Amino acid sequence: MKFVIVGYGRVGSRTVRLLVEEGHEVVVVDVDPERIARAEEEGFEAVRGDGGDEEVLLEAGIDGADAVGAFTPDLNDNFAACTIGGHYGCRTIMRIDEDYREEIYGRYAADVDEIVYPERLGAAAAKTALLGGDFDVVAELTANLQLTVVEIEAGSPAVGKRLSELAMPEGARIYAHGRDREALTIPLPGTQLAAGDEVALLAETNAVDEVRALLRAA
Repeated sequence: MKFVIVGYGRVGSRTVRLLVEEGHEVVVVDVDPERIARAEEEGFEAVRGDGGDEEVLLEAGIDGADAVGAFTPDLNDNFAACTIGGHYGCRTIMRIDEDYREEIYGRYAADVDEIVYPERLGAAAAKTALLGGDFDVVAELTANLQLTVVEIEAGSPAVGKRLSELAMPEGARIYAHGRDREALTIPLPGTQLAAGDEVALLAETNAVDEVRALLRAA
């Protein structure tokens, strides 16, 4: 299958790697020359330009793609890319901002095939959505159990602590950890957390806010 990925940041770059590892054809689109250079250095086909520009997306092969994933931090650019992708018959996956709000979801959900918000889903779910799978089980495992991906913010009380030192609330457990753009892996109890790291955790719904307060800046 062929995919156009708009945005080569944290979510986009990991999604590209997952898709390529599974043998799919992927073209990256990003307006940032440094990100384009990085994508090319990592062996991926890339087109520099605004992902909301139809000509740029045509250069990336949107007219022959199976799906487009718009994963930039800009909602308007993401929506434009998905609208264009939909015009060319692509499955459309749109990222919304991390500060998930129901009104934002409602505004866009009817016009794209799937919406992802990285704080809860991450790149694995974005890849699953692009392939047309049911990724809701990744976000809501049961009515009271969530799989959540959280970035450790600068100023978080967790920075500098080992996992074994974290006072995790009852009903929450960290099961994966990753640095910068690295893949998430199973951590050791002695793994020390730094700003910019990501952790994936299983948490009961009533424990999520407490976990966020522990991992984010005050």
